[in-house]
Amino acid sequence: MKRSPPGETLAGEGGSGGFGKGKGKGRWGGGSRRRRRNEHRLGVGGGGALSLAAFASAKSRNTGYNPALIKKKKEFYNNAKLISKYKRTKKQQSQSNNPPEFPIREDRGDNAQNVPKLHHKGNKRTAQSLKEEYEKKRAEDEKAKKERDAIIQAKREQQEKSEVKRRELREKMFKKTRSGQPVMKYRIEHLLETALQSK
Repeated sequence: MKRSPPGETLAGEGGSGGFGKGKGKGRWGGGSRRRRRNEHRLGVGGGGALSLAAFASAKSRNTGYNPALIKKKKEFYNNAKLISKYKRTKKQQSQSNNPPEFPIREDRGDNAQNVPKLHHKGNKRTAQSLKEEYEKKRAEDEKAKKERDAIIQAKREQQEKSEVKRRELREKMFKKTRSGQPVMKYRIEHLLETALQSK
């Protein structure tokens, strides 16, 4: 298609009627390059409607924004950071626990006795002390468990009592006379009790 010289308009093109068909650049005029690019991208033919292939390709095109994928990547990097930090601290601890060893000379026998021996920082526990510590901890755990059970039992008994009381009150409140009217005696008693308790 030939371009028309500036100033002339083709049939069907109005000066300000369509998008990008006017003279000025701005919201409604100019921008023909953008319009053509969009039409080409969407595969718009002369009719203005999208073809099925163009619609499918536009839908399947990856925009690069996927919140689930972004979250997964972020979690992965955070985990990697934590692991590296953990390894670093573990390495530092192992270095601080194991002091550098002194070389022992074996050429002379009398000097070998004078070489300082390495002392381990962790104090060695005997089987007896470990057993005592275990028994002590076990006794504390049993005591705590008994206390918890007692508290749970007391709560359960209190709930049962309140449930029985509630059930009795409900039965009294729902009592009716022969004619189907509610018995007011129990309702008035209940109102009186609540008024006395609130004082």
